[in-house]
Amino acid sequence: RFHHTSTSHLCSCSKTVSDEKYQDPFQLGRKDLKNLYEDIKKELLVSAAELKEMCDYYFDGKGKAFRPMIVVLMARACNIHHNNSKEVQASQRSVAIIAEMIHTASLVHDDVIDDANSRRGKRTLNQIWGERKAVLAGDFILSAASVALARIGNTTIISVLTQVIEDLVRGEFLQLGSKENENERFAHYLEKTFKKTASLIANSCKAVSILGCPDPKVHEIAYQYGKNVGIAFQLIDDVLDFTSCADRLGKPTAADLKLGLATGPVLFACRQFPEMNAMIMRRFSKPGDVERAWKYVLQSDGVQQTTYLAQRYCHAATREIRKLRPSPEREALVHLTEMVLMRDK
Repeated sequence: RFHHTSTSHLCSCSKTVSDEKYQDPFQLGRKDLKNLYEDIKKELLVSAAELKEMCDYYFDGKGKAFRPMIVVLMARACNIHHNNSKEVQASQRSVAIIAEMIHTASLVHDDVIDDANSRRGKRTLNQIWGERKAVLAGDFILSAASVALARIGNTTIISVLTQVIEDLVRGEFLQLGSKENENERFAHYLEKTFKKTASLIANSCKAVSILGCPDPKVHEIAYQYGKNVGIAFQLIDDVLDFTSCADRLGKPTAADLKLGLATGPVLFACRQFPEMNAMIMRRFSKPGDVERAWKYVLQSDGVQQTTYLAQRYCHAATREIRKLRPSPEREALVHLTEMVLMRDK
């Protein structure tokens, strides 16, 4: 059902938004994200110098803060929708901080599981300090996020955001397994993608909507927007693993194949080259598997089909967010779906 033979179904995601409506999400979100990384470092106050150095390593202020930015824009859009309030509440900003902390802790743990040696163009924590200390640093960041979450003092918000941590663990377990049946395999991949990537964005958006507006319909809009954008973001990430040069991406290309993972481009390619099935089942473990699978993907329309699928998720996200009252933040969230599709790293 994901297979398209023409582009007629696609959203016109490349169309330019009129200057009047165009809102750069990063510009608009900047005022609420000022001192974001300093505030995170305050949450990570520790006396042990080495642990502090490890915790501060990724919170260097050089990240794009993509997730916190979505969260503060969603907070503003929901506040305006509800009572035309143009301010972000302190508790909503805390959700943005917590989201970035949970995300970073998951990266630290992912790098240990994958034995990765680079992340965002720099050496990973596990490469510098070793696996054991990296695991503990990830745990510590998670625990600090939990303390910040408890401080919000709202049991509904605690329940929504702790779901993210459960999903991250379940998603990692899904990634460690694989399905023999081809149809089940795609559903397994999308479920893993939701749990590992989209759940954080979906539930963080839902949390700020709950804090800003009592209407359950708005909570669902925020959740669905975050879910669809999150899945699209990961689909494009999986495409970039085949199309981007390594220095742009900040990690080696074909990284997923080398880890034995069959992502969207591989699963679509498998429909044209059924001989890939055996390679998927043995997780590209035989000599030459990675190179052969790489060639099959580039000979197939796997990259194109995965991009089409990402466009469909972005289209769904746009449809959801347009249900809110018009605001610069709403338009920025619409524009963000286009940026997700256009990114090259």
